[in-house]
Amino acid sequence: MTTRQSTTLDNQPIPVEAKLAAAWTGVMFLYAYVDIIAFFKPGVVEDILAGKVWEFDVSQTLLATFLALMAIPIFMVVLSMTLPARANRITNLIVASVQIPYAAFNMVGGSWTYFYGLGVVLEVVLLVLILRYAWTWPRTAPSASASAPRSAHRPARAGIPD
Repeated sequence: MTTRQSTTLDNQPIPVEAKLAAAWTGVMFLYAYVDIIAFFKPGVVEDILAGKVWEFDVSQTLLATFLALMAIPIFMVVLSMTLPARANRITNLIVASVQIPYAAFNMVGGSWTYFYGLGVVLEVVLLVLILRYAWTWPRTAPSASASAPRSAHRPARAGIPD
């Protein structure tokens, strides 16, 4: 008879940068998939083939605008993993705050409120989570040695007290 050893899983702390990048990845996928799934709405593909997207004529400017808007969450994934903490926090707070009304704007005047409403709610949940992660970014207290700066004319010497 063998006995089974009981082990517990260890939850390692996840860096804020990784949480932010994961949330922005979710926003990016929701954003893209809502647009892709919308092609299944009756008349959408026919309108696109006729050169219309919603009320707008399909043009280079319109498509460049769509690309620029889609690039925001894409770049936020990268920036969340690469910016220094202070700039990262500020950037995430600003961009997520702007993206919330933009996400809600996608519901204005639209039909299919269950479909688009669910997409907007899910995006906003992730954006609020991003705001929470950025707002509650852990801070470290300055070390005792960093709080007492040395005199510029007297460098520290090993073993000799100040």
